[in-house]
Amino acid sequence: MTVAQRCLKEDGLFLLHSIGKNVSDTAADPWISRYIFPNGEIPSIAQIGQAIEERFVCEDLHNFGADYDRTLMAWFANFDQAWPEIKGDFDDNFYRMWTYYLLSCAGAFRARDIQLWQWVLSPQGLEGGYERPFY
Repeated sequence: MTVAQRCLKEDGLFLLHSIGKNVSDTAADPWISRYIFPNGEIPSIAQIGQAIEERFVCEDLHNFGADYDRTLMAWFANFDQAWPEIKGDFDDNFYRMWTYYLLSCAGAFRARDIQLWQWVLSPQGLEGGYERPFY
Protein backbone atom coordinates (compact mmCIF):
# COMPACT_ATOMS: atom_id res chain seq x y z
CA MET A 1 0.00 0.00 0.00
CA THR A 2 2.94 2.28 0.63
CA VAL A 3 4.11 1.81 -2.96
CA ALA A 4 0.60 2.40 -4.32
CA GLN A 5 0.33 5.56 -2.23
CA ARG A 6 3.72 6.79 -3.46
CA CYS A 7 2.85 6.14 -7.11
CA LEU A 8 -0.60 7.74 -7.04
CA LYS A 9 -1.22 11.40 -7.83
CA GLU A 10 -2.90 13.46 -5.09
CA ASP A 11 -6.20 13.44 -6.98
CA GLY A 12 -5.81 9.89 -8.30
CA LEU A 13 -7.85 6.80 -7.59
CA PHE A 14 -6.54 3.33 -6.79
CA LEU A 15 -8.67 0.31 -7.74
CA LEU A 16 -7.77 -2.73 -5.68
CA HIS A 17 -9.27 -5.93 -7.09
CA SER A 18 -8.75 -8.76 -4.60
CA ILE A 19 -10.02 -12.13 -3.58
CA GLY A 20 -10.72 -11.98 0.14
CA LYS A 21 -11.77 -14.19 3.00
CA ASN A 22 -14.19 -13.72 5.84
CA VAL A 23 -11.71 -14.22 8.69
CA SER A 24 -8.23 -12.91 9.41
CA ASP A 25 -5.48 -15.46 9.68
CA THR A 26 -2.11 -16.07 8.13
CA ALA A 27 -2.45 -19.71 7.12
CA ALA A 28 -2.67 -20.17 3.36
CA ASP A 29 -4.25 -23.31 1.94
CA PRO A 30 -1.28 -25.73 1.73
CA TRP A 31 -2.30 -27.30 -1.59
CA ILE A 32 -2.95 -23.97 -3.35
CA SER A 33 0.23 -22.53 -1.85
CA ARG A 34 2.28 -25.44 -3.16
CA TYR A 35 0.81 -25.88 -6.64
CA ILE A 36 -0.99 -22.70 -7.70
CA PHE A 37 0.06 -19.56 -5.78
CA PRO A 38 3.31 -20.12 -3.84
CA ASN A 39 3.54 -17.71 -0.90
CA GLY A 40 0.07 -16.37 -1.72
CA GLU A 41 -2.31 -15.03 0.88
CA ILE A 42 -6.00 -14.19 0.82
CA PRO A 43 -6.60 -11.16 3.07
CA SER A 44 -9.66 -10.31 5.11
CA ILE A 45 -11.43 -6.94 5.09
CA ALA A 46 -9.74 -6.23 8.43
CA GLN A 47 -6.29 -6.94 7.01
CA ILE A 48 -6.85 -4.73 3.97
CA GLY A 49 -8.39 -2.07 6.20
CA GLN A 50 -5.31 -2.07 8.41
CA ALA A 51 -3.06 -1.83 5.34
CA ILE A 52 -4.90 1.20 3.95
CA GLU A 53 -5.18 2.96 7.31
CA GLU A 54 -3.43 6.34 7.29
CA ARG A 55 -2.71 5.88 3.57
CA PHE A 56 -6.06 5.99 1.79
CA VAL A 57 -9.73 6.83 2.16
CA CYS A 58 -11.99 3.96 1.12
CA GLU A 59 -14.32 5.60 -1.39
CA ASP A 60 -16.16 2.42 -2.34
CA LEU A 61 -16.10 -1.31 -1.62
CA HIS A 62 -18.07 -3.74 -3.76
CA ASN A 63 -18.35 -7.51 -3.31
CA PHE A 64 -18.74 -9.59 -6.48
CA GLY A 65 -18.16 -12.87 -4.63
CA ALA A 66 -21.68 -14.24 -4.96
CA ASP A 67 -21.33 -14.20 -8.75
CA TYR A 68 -17.76 -15.42 -9.08
CA ASP A 69 -18.43 -19.16 -9.00
CA ARG A 70 -20.10 -18.73 -12.43
CA THR A 71 -16.87 -17.23 -13.76
CA LEU A 72 -14.84 -20.14 -12.42
CA MET A 73 -17.33 -22.65 -13.83
CA ALA A 74 -17.03 -20.96 -17.24
CA TRP A 75 -13.24 -21.12 -17.01
CA PHE A 76 -13.49 -24.82 -16.16
CA ALA A 77 -15.88 -25.46 -19.08
CA ASN A 78 -13.49 -23.69 -21.47
CA PHE A 79 -10.48 -25.56 -20.05
CA ASP A 80 -12.27 -28.91 -20.21
CA GLN A 81 -13.47 -28.28 -23.77
CA ALA A 82 -9.98 -27.23 -24.91
CA TRP A 83 -8.24 -30.13 -23.15
CA PRO A 84 -8.26 -32.55 -26.14
CA GLU A 85 -6.52 -29.89 -28.21
CA ILE A 86 -3.90 -28.87 -25.61
CA LYS A 87 -3.28 -32.10 -23.70
CA GLY A 88 -0.22 -32.91 -25.80
CA ASP A 89 1.57 -30.09 -23.99
CA PHE A 90 0.58 -31.26 -20.49
CA ASP A 91 0.15 -34.45 -18.51
CA ASP A 92 -2.94 -35.91 -16.86
CA ASN A 93 -1.73 -34.67 -13.48
CA PHE A 94 -1.94 -31.09 -14.78
CA TYR A 95 -5.52 -31.69 -15.93
CA ARG A 96 -6.54 -33.13 -12.53
CA MET A 97 -4.78 -30.30 -10.67
CA TRP A 98 -6.47 -27.50 -12.66
CA THR A 99 -9.84 -29.25 -12.55
CA TYR A 100 -9.56 -29.55 -8.77
CA TYR A 101 -8.39 -25.94 -8.41
CA LEU A 102 -11.12 -24.36 -10.57
CA LEU A 103 -13.97 -26.46 -9.18
CA SER A 104 -12.91 -26.21 -5.53
CA CYS A 105 -12.57 -22.43 -5.84
CA ALA A 106 -15.99 -22.24 -7.48
CA GLY A 107 -17.36 -24.19 -4.53
CA ALA A 108 -15.66 -21.87 -2.03
CA PHE A 109 -17.23 -18.84 -3.71
CA ARG A 110 -20.62 -20.54 -3.93
CA ALA A 111 -20.41 -21.39 -0.22
CA ARG A 112 -19.46 -17.72 0.41
CA ASP A 113 -16.23 -18.79 2.17
CA ILE A 114 -14.22 -16.44 -0.04
CA GLN A 115 -15.17 -13.18 -1.73
CA LEU A 116 -14.15 -11.01 -4.67
CA TRP A 117 -13.80 -7.36 -3.75
CA GLN A 118 -13.14 -4.16 -5.63
CA TRP A 119 -11.99 -1.27 -3.46
CA VAL A 120 -11.81 2.29 -4.77
CA LEU A 121 -9.26 4.21 -2.71
CA SER A 122 -8.12 7.82 -2.80
CA PRO A 123 -5.16 9.41 -1.05
CA GLN A 124 -7.08 12.20 0.67
CA GLY A 125 -10.76 11.60 0.03
CA LEU A 126 -12.77 12.96 -2.87
CA GLU A 127 -14.70 16.16 -2.35
CA GLY A 128 -18.35 15.14 -2.41
CA GLY A 129 -17.42 11.46 -2.34
CA TYR A 130 -17.14 8.85 -5.07
CA GLU A 131 -20.02 7.88 -7.35
CA ARG A 132 -19.86 4.38 -8.77
CA PRO A 133 -20.59 4.48 -12.50
CA PHE A 134 -23.92 2.93 -13.40
CA TYR A 135 -23.99 0.82 -16.56
